[in-house]
Amino acid sequence: MTAVQAPPSTRVAALVAEMTLEEKLAQITGFWEDEKGDVVAPLQGEVSVTGGRAEATAHGIGHFTRIYGTTPVDADARARVLWERQRALVEGTRLGIPAIVHEEILTGLSAWKAATYPGPLTWGAAFDPELVARMGALIGRDCRALGIHQGLAPVLDVVRDPRWGRVEECIGEDPYLVGEMGTSYVEGVQSAGVDATLKHFVGYSASRAGRNFAPVSMGPRELRDVMLVPFEMAVVDGGVRSVMHAYTEIDGLPTVADDSLLTGVLRDEWGFDGVVVADYFGVAFLHLLHGIAADLSEAAALSLEAGVDVELPTGDAYLAPLAAAVRDGRVPEALVDRAVARILAQKERLGLLDQDFAGAPPAGVELDGPEHRKVARLLAERGIVLLSNDGTLPLGRRDDAADEGGAEAPGAPSTVAVIGPNAHRYQAMFGCYSFANHVLDKRPGTELGLDVSTVLDAVHAELGEVAHARGCDVQGDDRSGFADAVAAARDAEVAVMVMGDQAGLFGRGTSGEGCDTDSLELPGVQRELVEAVLDTGTPVVLVLLTGRPYAVGWALERCAAVVQAFFPGEEGAAAIAGVLSGRVNPSGRLPVSIPRHTGSQPYSYLHPRLGGDTDVTNLSSAPPLTFGEGLSYTSFAYDGLVVDDAATDGTLRVAVTVTNTGDRAGDEVVQVYAHQRRATLTRPVAQLVGFRRVSLGPGESALVELDVPAARLAFTGRDLVRSVEPGEVDVWVGTPRTREVETAARLVGGRAPVGRDSARRTVSRVR
Repeated sequence: MTAVQAPPSTRVAALVAEMTLEEKLAQITGFWEDEKGDVVAPLQGEVSVTGGRAEATAHGIGHFTRIYGTTPVDADARARVLWERQRALVEGTRLGIPAIVHEEILTGLSAWKAATYPGPLTWGAAFDPELVARMGALIGRDCRALGIHQGLAPVLDVVRDPRWGRVEECIGEDPYLVGEMGTSYVEGVQSAGVDATLKHFVGYSASRAGRNFAPVSMGPRELRDVMLVPFEMAVVDGGVRSVMHAYTEIDGLPTVADDSLLTGVLRDEWGFDGVVVADYFGVAFLHLLHGIAADLSEAAALSLEAGVDVELPTGDAYLAPLAAAVRDGRVPEALVDRAVARILAQKERLGLLDQDFAGAPPAGVELDGPEHRKVARLLAERGIVLLSNDGTLPLGRRDDAADEGGAEAPGAPSTVAVIGPNAHRYQAMFGCYSFANHVLDKRPGTELGLDVSTVLDAVHAELGEVAHARGCDVQGDDRSGFADAVAAARDAEVAVMVMGDQAGLFGRGTSGEGCDTDSLELPGVQRELVEAVLDTGTPVVLVLLTGRPYAVGWALERCAAVVQAFFPGEEGAAAIAGVLSGRVNPSGRLPVSIPRHTGSQPYSYLHPRLGGDTDVTNLSSAPPLTFGEGLSYTSFAYDGLVVDDAATDGTLRVAVTVTNTGDRAGDEVVQVYAHQRRATLTRPVAQLVGFRRVSLGPGESALVELDVPAARLAFTGRDLVRSVEPGEVDVWVGTPRTREVETAARLVGGRAPVGRDSARRTVSRVR
């Protein structure tokens, strides 16, 4: 199916016709606005970061790249600079066209003193698309207020191998969860009039051995049925306005030069009519890294023909090299015109063609107010996962009245030791695309500019006086602090051990872009420290602040409780303390499986019978905890599951009653899974097809109804057509491995291809 792309407006067509070649090329390039910013892109030092900016600016410019996000400068001051730059384009170039301003927005607007929300793995753990959309709307509102038109998020890569450093930027290992949460984020951001940008199209998370930039070995079915699913949802259902290509090469073909993906799938099949932007230096990498282009001129030709409209963050290939290729006939100017028309259409839709920037720039924009804080707190609380608990948690809480009277709340331990390298580090709350770890880690002494508690601070506020020992660093083999940690634990009734990662870029951390790992043990000597404290006999509550799941099966067996937090943001420490005390009833569910060990990777719960939980081998890949699992301080029961038969092009109607059978209020994440018993190709043993978060008081029940499109069970057949096949389907509520209630249904009719008009998103209701 080939899409009929809407022709450009009369205004855009007239502008393209009027432009010189130099003016056209200026529109399809972007540039760093602050050349003195820190290194935030791969091989930035080896690739030109200034190539032709002055020349391009004289003729206009397509994008201003990251004006707020690479150096700690007050937002008001940066807005003044931005307005000056935009006014210069309007008044000092022949056509007077302003630039699109883009910025990173993965965990909030990447700007000094702007709210920093939980990372995407926490979004996945929360299973709360409405809250993610609310966060996206706040981020979009802040961007719009500061003159930012395009945000570089969300990341829709499906997690395949936790050794990959960029797992922390992903939402989870299930393509439907990633698609639902990512599409909700897109809808939130774009509701504020800011264009979201899908990253990274496509397959980046499947790099060999979890190595950043490594080749991808993947068949067309895995690509279609896993990797492309979230992108399709965000394009077709979410109406996203921008897509960024991945650095990947799949089966030898770099995505940046793959017209079958960037044009065939994205535009012809899905009807995308927005703008495709390059990942930073991705065009030049066709020459410098992939070696399929003889020079930058050929790299530009290949990318432009494939469908990359904007080169970022410089004009190294799309300016002088591309101009030469057009003038000597190697590249048709019509390809340039196509990209220019798309960019001008984006600017027209954003109102830029009519903006003169003659007025005063914005000032005093509230970037971290009460509303930001509330959403950050709710998302952190709902995204913390209680992995195990022998009854030690909750610890009880010392409230204000109890403190004033000198007494403790019932159940609160009299002595608590807070131990570990992440116990008293605010950086442990944030991922690598937070401003704190993206920029400020190279600016020692610069204030964070946000009110952020450490876990130690928050536990002290929640429980009263606590002992503290660091024990060790996040990385390294220094054990000199072990003795103090052991002594603190011996004197305490409970040891809360806060371990995990430090996010960073390109080797500056244990998690993040360019921070891959060979081992899924906790970094450094952290496991040794935990085991040394365990040997004291004091109950250990292990709190993990990480950007990936680690192989902590040993801790699940030995620790009194294990709490998983995936970089929970500026309100994360208070959320963790609330879970420890019981003020917050944990309700997060794992968006990724906890690996058995490093050698069992890559693993996904979406496996067929072979190579999964039932291995015909002496080595098991079965994880100690799988996707969707997590505990609560209350209990829930299910009954009355009903699933109607459906046509292969129809909808499975699912209804189930959930009851809070415990003695305290809590949230349950109702998860619906399915498995097609027989098909022409092997099918996963479990597949998430719908979910709904439900809040229930003690003894309360709710009827949850879900309309599951049959297309949720589609797969790419032998003919490489993605379709739904008829047959028996097992349907259950629970997790991939636990079936609280189950039944069966039939998909009837003929094989039904899935197209652009097919329903993709499950609709749920609570009665």
